[in-house]
Amino acid sequence: MLKKIKSITRSISDLIGDFSAEKAIIIGSGIGCLVDAIEVKYRIAYSDIDGFPLSSVVGHKGEFIFGVLSGKNIMVMNGRVHHYEGYAMEDVVCGVRVMKMLGAKELYVTNAAGGINKSFSLGDLMVITDHINFIPNPLIGANIDELGVRFPSMTSCYSKELIGVAEKSGVVFKKGVYVALTGPSYETAAEINFLRTIGGDAVGMSTAPEVIAGFHMGMEVFGVSVITNLTFSDVAPTHSEVIEVGGVAAAKVVELLTNMIKIK
Repeated sequence: MLKKIKSITRSISDLIGDFSAEKAIIIGSGIGCLVDAIEVKYRIAYSDIDGFPLSSVVGHKGEFIFGVLSGKNIMVMNGRVHHYEGYAMEDVVCGVRVMKMLGAKELYVTNAAGGINKSFSLGDLMVITDHINFIPNPLIGANIDELGVRFPSMTSCYSKELIGVAEKSGVVFKKGVYVALTGPSYETAAEINFLRTIGGDAVGMSTAPEVIAGFHMGMEVFGVSVITNLTFSDVAPTHSEVIEVGGVAAAKVVELLTNMIKIK
């Protein structure tokens, strides 16, 4: 695994030359318009990187973007891969590990999520304060000391400092706990009641493994969900509607991240 990560890192380095960035962003479903706010320097399709996992999900472009946002150099994964696509966990978090090896120190993770908290409305932003993870942990297996310690504590994996920066951004958002399930099926009513009972505010099929891997490697992590469906509604969610609502709310995510990067 380490050999693969280093090989991919070298391949990207050869393409971007001396470009460097300390801030990395992962773009979730329907939030691809963030790229429009970036002064793009380099654009690399995942399919052009030997060994890099490819997304098969609508709404995930599948490319690295290297450029400038709010006057700061950034690197962006425009689309992610998921465990439910059949990928091993080392592939799910491959991009995060590569971005860390390329020099990223801060990780900003975005996603589309279902609202569990009954105070949430469609299109709300929820800054993640913690997570409950039901997706296999990406650190299972032999530990690679070069990446991080064997037993990392996750009690502070979402940076309080970055949440504080978000509070100064001028963008209104909720806060809450993100629950990560494998998918790809949406949750039953009984599952939603269970997730609400154990403290979940929103539910999705990604993010937590990326956060675990990034924090394990020493990155400062910030996460935000767009509430694209309400799990307590009688209307059954569809992926196309998730993409549509995510697209409408994406402008708020762009404003939030743009302002945060400007402040930080």
